[in-house]
This record gives sequence, structure tokens and C-alpha cells, in this order.
Amino acid sequence: MPRWLAFAAIVIQVSGTFSASSEAQLTEKVPDTFSLVIVNGRVYTADGRGTVADAVAVRGSRIAAVGTTADIRAMAGEKTTVVDARGGSVLPGFQDSHIHFLSGGLSLDEATLLDASTFDEVIRTIRDFAARRPERPWVAGRGWYYAAFPGGLPTRQQLDEAVPDRPAYMECYDGHTGWANTRALTLAGITRDTPDPRHGEIVRDAKTGEPTGVLKESATELVTKMMPKPSRDDRLRALRAAMREANRVGITSVQNASGSAAEFELYDALRRSGEMTVRVSSALNIEPGFSDADAVRFDEVRRTYADDPWFRVRAVKLYADGVIEAFTAAMLEPYATRATIGLSNYTPDELNRIVATMDREGWQIFIHAIGDRGVRMALDAFERAAAGNPAPARGRRHRIEHIETIDAADVPRFGALGVIASMQPYHGTPTPNQSSVWSGNIGPARAARAWVYGSIARAGGRLAFGSDWPVVSLDPRIGIHVATTRTTLEGQPEGGWLPGERLPLARVIDAYTRDAAWASFDDHRTGSLTPGLLADLVVMEENLFAAAPDRLAKVPVRMTVVDGRIVHTSP
Repeated sequence: MPRWLAFAAIVIQVSGTFSASSEAQLTEKVPDTFSLVIVNGRVYTADGRGTVADAVAVRGSRIAAVGTTADIRAMAGEKTTVVDARGGSVLPGFQDSHIHFLSGGLSLDEATLLDASTFDEVIRTIRDFAARRPERPWVAGRGWYYAAFPGGLPTRQQLDEAVPDRPAYMECYDGHTGWANTRALTLAGITRDTPDPRHGEIVRDAKTGEPTGVLKESATELVTKMMPKPSRDDRLRALRAAMREANRVGITSVQNASGSAAEFELYDALRRSGEMTVRVSSALNIEPGFSDADAVRFDEVRRTYADDPWFRVRAVKLYADGVIEAFTAAMLEPYATRATIGLSNYTPDELNRIVATMDREGWQIFIHAIGDRGVRMALDAFERAAAGNPAPARGRRHRIEHIETIDAADVPRFGALGVIASMQPYHGTPTPNQSSVWSGNIGPARAARAWVYGSIARAGGRLAFGSDWPVVSLDPRIGIHVATTRTTLEGQPEGGWLPGERLPLARVIDAYTRDAAWASFDDHRTGSLTPGLLADLVVMEENLFAAAPDRLAKVPVRMTVVDGRIVHTSP
């Protein structure tokens, strides 16, 4: 038997993906049909068995073999593209388990404030952006941090200083608070007499009662509904830009944490035209008051976008609460600095009803829950649904998104109930925003249970990691750094913030690959470098497992491969 065929037979036996009867077919096709071979790498397969190899072979759109460089190279044919990884990590493509993909793409053409950490930097960034876009009727942007402003919140007068000639609106980095200038408030008709909308707040000056320019939760819609809407072509361009940005940082799949039928049509158009370079699994948004008629309408959408490898809709998303910085996350006890327990968008009974209905209909359910009361409400709803409904054939795989703080008694419930902890490590970076505003609002006891993915994993819970882009950068390398070090990119604080929550590098990569695929019911197609699965992978310039902790966020992505096609190479 030729050497390459002997190796092929070994791959079949080890992987369990192909049957022994495939040997005759391989005899004819393996040598000259490998389309891509990557050799001399540190191949972390994320197959759950700790398999590490030197090389990967791709045939068409699928992984064909993993093994030694000598054996894989020997199987390359004349038309095979051979890539020398030069000792760099070869990993399954990163999967972002919680993202707002269209919003992220649109934000690439707005004022970006994520790198502006001081008040002066915020104002300068907005002013410079407005000067570069004199033709725009509104100046829009996002990404400001509460800690950049005295007292934690900006004012309309400050935004007037940056944009005096047009309405302007800046979304906070967390997406739950908005900042409008005076012209925007006037266009929206917001005055001291405007009542707060349900589940929202118009922040007012304590002395005059006049609106300050800050809008929380649903109150943001009072301004955003007045803003120019991007055209269909604008949104398609934004999605193309979002895919390029994702591929640039090694992302091959995303789980869109919100969406509508109008947005889904855009993804489907790109799918039909063959332009997709990122696989997208999306959720439909559920609002309070959700009815049985709404459930029927949702099912029609699900049937329209069935289980396609590029785009599908199989989940629904609910918001149990808001965010800690704005005092809108639902807490079990009052905040440390304000006599409120936050906002809950649902009563327990209403949340239980909706979750039970959608669980019975076979939907996967995402619940945004940031405060400890929001997390408990979500866990309780999932527990009640499981007790009252028969288990669906494919399993449940329900999820709680964010989990910024949690009561200690609820940590083991993730493993016990089989609920996925969908978390975003970059959110928990110990920046001034977290150490002052976030931690200060809830006090030290609850801040000591911040982003406890280590505790949840040790208690048997399954993790899935993502970014929440455009809330923060979608770059998974930053999340990997934070989850393994619990420090800022500059290494602060020394020793890490709550270092007991750190995770080993392999466990973190699993949460961005294999476990992320499981969290979207896509583990039969992607998430590991297993023969037979789709060829979505990333090649790094260095071996992450040999890199110093402060290098993890800096190792360049050399190449991204999706469906067996090279979709990104570094300059």
C-alpha cells in the first residue's frame, strides 16, 4: 500500500468520520484532490480529545485529514495550495457567540469612541468626525464610556460643544444609554414635560427638570426614530464590511444576538449571490407583550430561513434587564449608590409564559441578563419550561447572555440545568469604567462575582464566548487575553482582577470554537478541525500556546479560511 494511502487509512480510523468502505474512493482521489494543505503548524484541533497535529489537509469545502507535516505534504498534488505555517497556531475558525453584526458593520462608518478614554478625547473624536462629514444631516456615533464623564453621565451641552450646527446622537458603548445634543432633543420634541416611556428614562437636571441629553433604555427610541435610516444598499455594504472585519481577525462564524425579518432578507441576498464569507446564525427579538399570534409569525420566519450552512434563524432573544452602569440591570438587592433594584422588562410570570411557549415550539432561547436578579429570573424560567414541556428531539441548549454578576447560589445551576453561559470576556476588562462606575454601583460583594466564567465552568457549566460587537471590538484575541489573564491589555492590575476566574488557554479557545459551535447547534458542521467537518480555520503568525500572556492579543492573524477558501491573508 502506498505511504499516503496508509496514512489516509489511519486518519479514517482515528477520526471516526469516514467509514472503512471509503478506502477505495480515497485510493483514487486523495493524492490529486487536496485543494489546500497547511504544514509546519501547531494544529490545535479542539476536538475534545486534546488532539494536536502538525498539518491539515482540505478537500473542497471540508477538512480531509490532520496529521504530520511529512505525511500531509506527501499527499499534496500538483494543484494543491501549500501553506507553510512556520510554527504558528492553526485553529478552528473563531466563532463569535454574541454579536450584533449589522449594527457593527454600520458603526464602521460612524464616530467611534471606543478608544476615547477621557472627556477631551471623546469631544475631540466627535468634533473631528463631524468636520470630515459636513454633508451628513446628523452626526452619529457610539462607544462612549461612563467613566469619561464627571458623575458618570454626559450632558447635551457637552455634545453641543462638539457638534453645534446639526443634531447629534452618540450611543453608549453598552447600547443601553444614548446621548443627544440640544438640536436632537428639539427635533424629537423632548422637553421637561415629556413623560418617561415604559421601560425607559429621560434623565433630567435635578434642579431645573430639563432633559440633560441622556436617554436610558427605551427612551433612546425617542431620538433614534427621528434619525435618517440607512438604505438597503447601505446595509448591504455594511454587512460586507462587517464580514471583511470579522475575517481579518480570524472569525468564520457569528451568532447574531438580535434581528428582524427585514435584516434577515439582507443576509439571504448575500447568501444567494455567493458573497458570504462568515456563517451567520441569528435570533429574532421578542418584546414584552409577546402573544401566540407573534409566535405563529416567528415560526413563518424560521421556516423561511431553514438550516442552511451560511444563514439560519433558529433562536429568539429576550431582554430580562438592562445594564449596571445605568442602574437598569435587575438586582436582588438595591444598588450600592442608589435606592433602586433596577428594571426588569418582564414580570416573572410573563417571562415564564414566553419561555415555556417558545421552548414548547422548539426554539432556542437567548435571555439577556446582566444583574443577579435578571440571571435568576432567566434560570427559573428555563427550569420551569424543562419541567413542564417534553424535551425536543435535538435538545434545548438555551442560553443566558452576559451574566455580569450572579448570586453564588445560582452558579451551579448552569451545569445542572444544561443552560449555556454566553459571556463576553472583553466586557470584564478591569478598566476605570469597571473599577469605578460598574463596581461602585453594585458594591464590593457583588463586584467580587464579576464575569465568573471560571466558577461556572468548574461547576459543570458550558461556556460560549463572544464580543457583543459593536459594544466592544469583535477581535477574539482581546477576549482570549482577558479570559486567560483577567487584566487589561497593559497587564493591569498586576496578578489580575479576581484571578481565580482565569481559564486555561485551551479552554478559552474551545469557548470560541467547539463550544461556540455547540451553542448554535452547528457542532455537526464546524467548531473543530475534524475530518469531514467544514474547512473553517485560522492560521496565526505565532504559536499561541508558547506565547507570553501579554502577547496573546498581539499575535497577528496570518490567514483565515472559510469553506475551504482563503478569505483573508495578512499584508
